[in-house]
Amino acid sequence: MNNPQPPAPTRSRPAIEVDVVMRREPVSGPMSRWQPFRWVLADVLLRGSPDETGPEDEEHDHEPQAVEPVDAVTGDTDTTTHWLFPRFRVSLFRDDAEGYFLNLNSPNPCFWVFWRADEARLLDGEPMAVPQIVTLSYHDAGRWLDAQERVDQVPAAPEVVDWLRGFVDVTYQPEPKRRQRPESFKPLTDRFGQPVRISTDKQRGGGRPAGQ
Repeated sequence: MNNPQPPAPTRSRPAIEVDVVMRREPVSGPMSRWQPFRWVLADVLLRGSPDETGPEDEEHDHEPQAVEPVDAVTGDTDTTTHWLFPRFRVSLFRDDAEGYFLNLNSPNPCFWVFWRADEARLLDGEPMAVPQIVTLSYHDAGRWLDAQERVDQVPAAPEVVDWLRGFVDVTYQPEPKRRQRPESFKPLTDRFGQPVRISTDKQRGGGRPAGQ
């Protein structure tokens, strides 16, 4: 009797893992009276190749840790701090190929990070900026911005751009352009925009009424 074979593993979506670095920096000028610090996206760091990415059901807590930047930003002070949130999964979806195509064809292909101020995580008594989702989709970023969410972007590394382009080349199918309606088929209107009625009845007798 043959032993039953285990089911073939389900093919997961293409994905990479990244670390998100947020920067907390002092605010200068009159605005500092009401907001002494602000949070901005500092970087998105690739953790490894797509082949090294774990399964989709693997969970991570993204616990932040203070880090020192490799290259100090001009104007950094002792009060500027950097916080790394590890292991965010960036998956690619076939039905959003157009969103990736639009990103690739922008002047600077980038990562977008949707983040929120977390009242449960305080730094000096103020909420920390906590990343929620990382994406390479132009459509995702647009939806978040339309919803008035906080979204920042940073350029994607060349190897990420190449990986994304390989996916788009295989999955993106531009929609065929609709045929333009010929000008002769456009409705005629008078000077006030009202439709013009054209009679096709032919007048007889040279166009002059009988009896004249």
